[in-house]
Amino acid sequence: MQFRTFGQLDWQVSALGFGAMRFPTTDGNPYSGNINEPEAVRMLRHAIDQGVNYLDTAYIYHGGNSERVVGAALEDGYRDKVRVATKSPTWLIHGPHDFDSILDEQLQRLRTYYIDFYLLHGLSRQTWQGVILKHNLLQRAEAALADGRIRHLGFSFHDDYDAFPEILNGYDGWTFCQIQYNYMDTQNQAGTKGLKLATAKGLAVVVMEPLLGGRLANPPAVIREIMDASQPRRTPAEWAMEWLWDQPEVSVVLSGMSTMAQVEANLAMARHSFVGSFAPEDFDLIERVRQKYLERAVIPCTKCGYCLPCPQGVNIPRNFELFNEAHLHDDMATSRFVYRAFFPAAEHASVCQACRECEPACPQQIPISEWMPKVAAALGG
Repeated sequence: MQFRTFGQLDWQVSALGFGAMRFPTTDGNPYSGNINEPEAVRMLRHAIDQGVNYLDTAYIYHGGNSERVVGAALEDGYRDKVRVATKSPTWLIHGPHDFDSILDEQLQRLRTYYIDFYLLHGLSRQTWQGVILKHNLLQRAEAALADGRIRHLGFSFHDDYDAFPEILNGYDGWTFCQIQYNYMDTQNQAGTKGLKLATAKGLAVVVMEPLLGGRLANPPAVIREIMDASQPRRTPAEWAMEWLWDQPEVSVVLSGMSTMAQVEANLAMARHSFVGSFAPEDFDLIERVRQKYLERAVIPCTKCGYCLPCPQGVNIPRNFELFNEAHLHDDMATSRFVYRAFFPAAEHASVCQACRECEPACPQQIPISEWMPKVAAALGG
């Protein structure tokens, strides 16, 4: 295993972190609570035996069972070999006391007296202002730091870049942050700017979704042809993971693993991970791949936001982004899942009333009112 610096801590983190959101299940549903516990424990312990020392879970993963299974895997001396990260579900907190009751429940699930890295889960400008600051949760977190229930405080981020500096600079006690980052998300959410900004402030940066939920590991044929023609030969997953590990600002790359074969494949990649592994021609290939993906976009939206605010509350750029991603990756199912599970219904394309107030402001002259019913049918159907 290769190891990397973790912000300003005097501790080295494994290049590969184990994400506990996609354990093997007994019913075939990758997100259900019916975890195949013996196999999940075997996978976790094998990864730890091979040097993985960062485990990432959350209160909601696998219907609440992920933390329990991680706790079971860390029996028999394994707790001392790793650092555990889990997350406070900010959307379930309706008052200051909820923070502590949930944290205490997580400690019981994980069978531990303390959590090494505790994250405020899925922060956006809305949750930062409407939950964290409103309920003084930073004070609650500092009390948990003082009494030893948590060792370090961080946050995971899901919003546009403009909200990232506000959260990052809004508190001086952050040790780390977690962002969605891969070669297709360099300008989405926190993006490369957020990665470098957090690092400049001394924070460790944990990367989630390195393969975009598996999409980058199984690219369309036109993308695979570009990769297969390269030397040295790499799998699509290797291209994505090594692109991340080449960057010194990346502290650890999380991977959600569902099979022992995936564990072994990720371990093999991690053993050869290091900063500077990419040659100029490798970066050129990634750029060609990125451009080929973007050529597959159906709607020429640049997410400039000039169309906002919509009188009906529709998040026009986000609807177009999910629709385009489905076509970029030949994967409508994932976009539909995100649309239904994580995208507020009040912002859906179906809310559009075809008032056309947005269209004169669009630099790309997109007939937005004509596209919205198509997007609603594709993603909501």
